[in-house]
Amino acid sequence: MMIAIPELLDAKQVGVVRQIIDGADWIDGNATSGHQSALAKRNEQLPEGSVAAREAGGIVLDALGRSPLFFAAALPLKVFPPLFNRYGEGQTFGTHVDNAIRIQRGTDFRLRSDLSVTLFLEDPAAYDGGELVVEDRFGVQQVKLPAGHAVVYPSSSLHHVTPVTRGVRVASFFWLQSMVRDDGARSILFDLDQNVQRLTGQLGGEDRSVIELTGVYHNLLRRWADA
Repeated sequence: MMIAIPELLDAKQVGVVRQIIDGADWIDGNATSGHQSALAKRNEQLPEGSVAAREAGGIVLDALGRSPLFFAAALPLKVFPPLFNRYGEGQTFGTHVDNAIRIQRGTDFRLRSDLSVTLFLEDPAAYDGGELVVEDRFGVQQVKLPAGHAVVYPSSSLHHVTPVTRGVRVASFFWLQSMVRDDGARSILFDLDQNVQRLTGQLGGEDRSVIELTGVYHNLLRRWADA
């Protein structure tokens, strides 16, 4: 399941994040790559755990905590501290799959990467290329969203970033472990949640059907969740 999260950050928040990260020291993007990714990755990123990454990452994490759509889609249990990368002209990230386990350097924090998140931080008109291309069971999908918008997609999918041919692509990226490991189960829960929300708006929260469907949602979550 791939879900776009519109306006995770508003324009003012995007500006604050960019002010923090643009003046920081960037390093080779392979600092966090596994063996397979290192063969295909050509970009730059902020050092993991740097002051700028922590400060900007805190803004992203706060925004995630305020997003009902993100929670409904991801059902997050653990979120890896957000990282930040940029692609200049000619830079790209070839087809790869994300590592199954992500470990935060210098700590005992680790998670199973169920879902990957890309948060776009540059106006798409300011650069050419740089599309996130995700291959899933329904085919190939290209994603290039406005600054402040994010996309959530399965970490198990093959994906790549097309070469940037003009300008600079800037984004935050990170992974999360969901309370519900199975992507199909998460999709069912998401669809059920969205329909419960719609019916609540139409019928009210005290309607018997709304109450019973809410019970079905939570009973399925009890059956499938690890928390």
